[in-house]
Amino acid sequence: MTGSTATPKPSVLFVCAHNSARSQMAAAFLTRFAQGRVDVRSGGPDPADSVDVQAVEAMAEVGVDISSQVPRLLTQEAVMNADIIVTMGYADQETTFPHVRHEDWPVEDPVGRDAATVRRIRDEIKGRVQQLITELLPGRHVDAQ
Repeated sequence: MTGSTATPKPSVLFVCAHNSARSQMAAAFLTRFAQGRVDVRSGGPDPADSVDVQAVEAMAEVGVDISSQVPRLLTQEAVMNADIIVTMGYADQETTFPHVRHEDWPVEDPVGRDAATVRRIRDEIKGRVQQLITELLPGRHVDAQ
């Protein structure tokens, strides 16, 4: 993100174990809020077969469609091309990303939880993404979205 007069888009990679709920929700929120000004990716070391139905439903309730998303394998290329890596639920893992800014968001896994819990988790992720975007794109107001 340095070295030129034009500021390249920051690249954010969201990671959770199965890339089926938390990282999918976070990527969708950032994609929506950034409106093309941030490259957004997500992945997981053990991707599920599909995005969690409850996550899809919870996101649809706030007008974000993730029904066509597919869990993806976390690749070395994705890691190396990221400026910021946000892991979700990896605080006790031995994962390190020395070349980039790394944050671990201790967000509960919504898979298999009741609808109210999934909504609470969705809202927590939304708030964390809103904070992140204010750091990435100063002056970008996202409260109303």
